Amino acid sequence: MFTAVVAWAIAQLTKTIIFAIKERRLDFRRLVGTGGMPSSHTTFVTALATGVGLVEGFDTPIFALAAAFALVVMYDAAGVRRAAGKQAKVLNRIIDDIYKKDFHPERLRELLGHTPIEVLAGAVFGITYTYLCLG
Repeated sequence: MFTAVVAWAIAQLTKTIIFAIKERRLDFRRLVGTGGMPSSHTTFVTALATGVGLVEGFDTPIFALAAAFALVVMYDAAGVRRAAGKQAKVLNRIIDDIYKKDFHPERLRELLGHTPIEVLAGAVFGITYTYLCLG
């Protein structure tokens, strides 16, 4: 649904603005990057599931499928991807400590997942935005 794509884009823009305020610098990679507040993946899937529920009905198999899909994405964002980001941070520190300045391997991406609050914010935004547009 178009509403879910727009909600995702707004979440990505919001994430970029929040990053710029916190870090006092503008980084346009945040427009397409992962991690940060709010979770745009969560915004997208909750907006999609809410849109399906509003259009097709909340008691339909297609809504159940969309809701299950949303839950899997949200679990992955706050669980698996967050853990991978933490591991990348530790590995980058180990490489820095071992090699100092003699060797500069490619650094692993550390900002992969989300905190539960970032996921919750994305869910609230996705659901609210879709209700305002379609409700």
